[in-house]
Amino acid sequence: MSTSQRRRAKAFEPVALDHAEAVIVDQYTRLVRLAYLTLPGRLNRHRRVLAAHSLVQRALPGFRVRHTTARVPLPRTGSADGGGGGPRGTEPARTGTAYMTARVLSAALAHERRPRGWPDRLPPPRQLRPALPVVWGLRLFPRAGGTEEIALAQILSELPAPARAAFVLCRLDGLAHPEVVDLLTAADVPDPEAALRAARRVEETVGEAAGELLRSQEFDACSVQTRPTDLLRRRRRFRLVWCAAGITVISCAALLTIGPFPVPGDKQARQTGGRPAISADALLRTAPDVWADTSRVDFSAWPARGSRTDDRELLTRALSAWTAPPPGTRVGAARETSTEPPPKETQLLYADVVGGEAVVLFHDGRRVVRYVEPASSSAPASLDFSRADDSDVTTAAALAVSRKDGRIRYLTAPWIAEARTRDLLRPNSPGRPLDMSGQGLTAAVDAPSAAAPCDSLPVLQLRSSARIVEKHAFLVTDLGDLAPAHLSHTPLPGTGAPARQPREATSGTALRSWARGACRLSELRGRGVRAVNQWDFAKQELPEDGGRAVWSCTRASTWRGPGSVLLQFRTSAESATAPAEVVGRARSTAACSRFGQHVVASTRWTAGSGHRYLLAAGSRDVTRITVTGEVDAERRGRTLAVRAPEDARVTVRARLADGEELGEVGR
Repeated sequence: MSTSQRRRAKAFEPVALDHAEAVIVDQYTRLVRLAYLTLPGRLNRHRRVLAAHSLVQRALPGFRVRHTTARVPLPRTGSADGGGGGPRGTEPARTGTAYMTARVLSAALAHERRPRGWPDRLPPPRQLRPALPVVWGLRLFPRAGGTEEIALAQILSELPAPARAAFVLCRLDGLAHPEVVDLLTAADVPDPEAALRAARRVEETVGEAAGELLRSQEFDACSVQTRPTDLLRRRRRFRLVWCAAGITVISCAALLTIGPFPVPGDKQARQTGGRPAISADALLRTAPDVWADTSRVDFSAWPARGSRTDDRELLTRALSAWTAPPPGTRVGAARETSTEPPPKETQLLYADVVGGEAVVLFHDGRRVVRYVEPASSSAPASLDFSRADDSDVTTAAALAVSRKDGRIRYLTAPWIAEARTRDLLRPNSPGRPLDMSGQGLTAAVDAPSAAAPCDSLPVLQLRSSARIVEKHAFLVTDLGDLAPAHLSHTPLPGTGAPARQPREATSGTALRSWARGACRLSELRGRGVRAVNQWDFAKQELPEDGGRAVWSCTRASTWRGPGSVLLQFRTSAESATAPAEVVGRARSTAACSRFGQHVVASTRWTAGSGHRYLLAAGSRDVTRITVTGEVDAERRGRTLAVRAPEDARVTVRARLADGEELGEVGR
């Protein structure tokens, strides 16, 4: 028998109804936040808000949230003051809190155990009856947080539900290990210890800021914003219901009198091999001015643009090809991007003719999809899929509409007021204006090439509109996906200054730094990269008056979460555009991000005299660097230079200000 099973053996019966109601009223916000964070991330934010409130309200004894009744072990007296989330005071109050928390957890975890293939819209089979609250005509969602909250939400979405629950109970409620195990056991979690271990790994990644991030507005399902549903779509649905009811009555009468009759197939459906998963009339269309009056500036704020947004035949062919691509259709997908059929919430972004080809762009909340239909009926159509979840002002700023002969045309977001082109390898050259139509379609620009010599690297410099209070310029570049990657820069730390955050790569310092690392961008093509940050983490005076060196960490963050890093070393004696030397690399790492702010790296360097040196440098919190192996050396500070044979085997480690030791990235 496992420890958790033995612990569960001693349990008390449910608390009185009035006591349970008092717990729900007193701790309603905490319980709703716990349910909201535990529910599966595949539910959109509106559904999670309603489900969280429903689960807490239905947790009152007398409403069957689950088939079995949760039983909670008696709390330990030794941990009575160890938790941070439940009420302090009498034993009955703490017992009631634990009992109600377990009921809410049990109901939220049940959503993770729905049968295979069960629709996301429906709760598990034993919860099919209607549950309050029900909202008609409104969409509810918590207020959008910052990049840190979005990153934490992405991490939590990849965890199993028990691990999410354990993380919230530990970091938000401040419960001790035994109390968390008791609650998870009462909620029928088969292995609470495994859930706690997974939660601790997230704690190590996120750090001490986890508690504050969990208390932010991004995860507060009781402080929500409201927006209306699509009013025109609602009116069309109302009319369609009446039309469908009339057609049903007429059809039934016809069947009773003349028997069954064949229904001819749709012409476009026959051409593409099957009917679309949704009809062209059911596509969502955002109003033209929503982007200027919303707190969520992403692809969902794009209006439907183009001269063929009302071409029902084109849209039907595009949706049919997406649902079941006919033979010969070229289908391309970014790494780990699903090509499943369109969901009912699919949004139309664009439909028009570009370069003689019909182009349709869709967005379904998680992906952007491009359908291209050549002018020649004999040529096959093409479909491209890219991830687009958690996009923002910069990563939802443009989409590649067409690629021909090494040139790209982009459709820019409605909040883009100006577009320019510039060459990353010519940091001192100003950007050149780029023509852009009233619909946001740019003229053709050169695409970066992975095969050609790296003597030019074109990027877009976009400026957002003052109507969204951003009004700032930023750089994006094509890395082979539909959405170009956002380029940013983190400058060298100043003496005594706080840690610097990534900034837009439009300053002279940023452009000069990127000029030395731009040629490495070709290595990232086709990897589903959403953003690349060049972090200059240290500078060093070289021995024998050899000039100055700058150490950089270039981090590529993907849409799916994991990122890769390149550690680079460049000296002032080299050309302003000479590629920096790569001294380390790692994949699927948090290094050089908000969750991995410390780094140390080393390289070999030869002075003008011919003497060989081992150089090392660390980020701002490094206080000492140690070299062991065939060379032994130790230096206080953030840099080290010591004479060493070229082939000497050494290990470089750094000590941080808090006493923690740090090894080289990728070693």
